Amino acid sequence: MSSATLDASSLAERETKSFTRYLPAVGRILLGLPMVIFGLNGFLNFIPPPEAPLAPGAMAFSLALVATGYMMPLIGATQLIAGLLLVANRFVPLALLLLAPFFVNSLAFHLVLEHSGLVPALVFFALELALAWTYRRAYAPLFKPRWS
Repeated sequence: MSSATLDASSLAERETKSFTRYLPAVGRILLGLPMVIFGLNGFLNFIPPPEAPLAPGAMAFSLALVATGYMMPLIGATQLIAGLLLVANRFVPLALLLLAPFFVNSLAFHLVLEHSGLVPALVFFALELALAWTYRRAYAPLFKPRWS
């Protein structure tokens, strides 16, 4: 093999490594910014509700969450705080843990009750999983059968 071939392959490897190192940051921003916006919307209501009526089960579920009086502000605050943590690159594994129940429920909601938002729910769920995989070492102690 010539040195030119080795140089070309090492250059390609370096370019790939340099590109992929940005993927977690891009994922954090793509997940964090919408969470900040949706979290703020939970308090300021600047995003108009969908014009098309929800399916009966989806409407009943949504109204039940609102009727509790605390669930929507709790969801909004969680989205806002976790989104800010993701964007700021601080406590990212914790932010992902805080958002996991929301994304699981969002995916289930759109799979079972209201299919219209399924694509964004799948995208957010995939981003959550990809980032959780990136930070998997932070979660390893949670899977020990005994704490010592």
